[in-house]
Amino acid sequence: MRIAIVNDVAMTLEMLRRMVSKMPGHEVIWLARSGTEAIAKCKEDRPDIILMDLVMPGINGVEATRQIMLQYACAILVVTASVKGNQRLAFEALSAGAVDIVQTPSFDADGESGFDDQLQRKINNISQIVEYKYKQARKSEKSRRTDQDGNGASEKDLLVAIGASTGGPAAVVEVLNKLPANFPAAVIVVVHVDSAFAFGMAQWISGMVKMPVHIAREGEHPRAGEVLVAASNDHLILGSQQKLQYTSEPLDYPYRPSVDVFFSSLVQSWRGEAIGVLLTGMGRDGAKGLKKMREHGWQTIAQDEKSSAIYGMPKEAAKIGAASEILPLGSIGAKLIRYIGKVRETVRQ
Repeated sequence: MRIAIVNDVAMTLEMLRRMVSKMPGHEVIWLARSGTEAIAKCKEDRPDIILMDLVMPGINGVEATRQIMLQYACAILVVTASVKGNQRLAFEALSAGAVDIVQTPSFDADGESGFDDQLQRKINNISQIVEYKYKQARKSEKSRRTDQDGNGASEKDLLVAIGASTGGPAAVVEVLNKLPANFPAAVIVVVHVDSAFAFGMAQWISGMVKMPVHIAREGEHPRAGEVLVAASNDHLILGSQQKLQYTSEPLDYPYRPSVDVFFSSLVQSWRGEAIGVLLTGMGRDGAKGLKKMREHGWQTIAQDEKSSAIYGMPKEAAKIGAASEILPLGSIGAKLIRYIGKVRETVRQ
């Protein structure tokens, strides 16, 4: 992968450069000391991945991320000296289109990092997603799957499953803030975000929507009128007893927590009616799981291209016929309200 590094601290910039240069399959194509410089260099030479600092003079990492994603979209990994200290900026960067966030490693006198495993793992995971995106772009479009109708609503329990990645936190809020406090369905959200940020993300979402929001706990039952957020680097699933669980399998899956894994578990275990929603994100996670939900007879929605920060995951869903509807972000919340209302009327009859 062709990687760029943005950091206003010269020593940190150099240490990150050395670390990335030693990683097989990666090269550093340019360095920048400010957000302004990074935007200019992206125009000249767009990288595959950017390691973006948050706190910089002038244009900070959030605004630089926003402008780069609008003009020269690429994968941006935020690398910050203090995740907790910069939590607000971190979530703003995710909302602007950053893929993930990680703590800046500490380096010894020889420039070696004692804590670089996490950063290297994230770079390699993002690389897999980027490589898949490029492969898909080179493939010819396959014929779309013919439309299938189905309802099958026969139980009173209702669940909305939402998956997202790049740009996901802001997109999730856009959907949830349309829902009333007494929304008659459980809502479960799976976003590609490290467990270190999941609790803060749940708090951030909670402050912007009407429904109560909290972290999904092991052994918990989904409950109508509550939003649960996946909070582990393991995968969230629904078990046979209608209880939420976390599992490390599949171990080699680059998306963690995986939307595909969660959606698929619903098809196996959820006894009521469910709606699958796949929002903005880089890569393909969630598309196959959404397709399983549709084939099970459930309503499935994918965000449209125009309103997506990154049209990767929903595009894949559209390509394989996984979405029964493709909607702009601003219309999804109202659609959920209408559809849940119809299902409740069917159950009453």
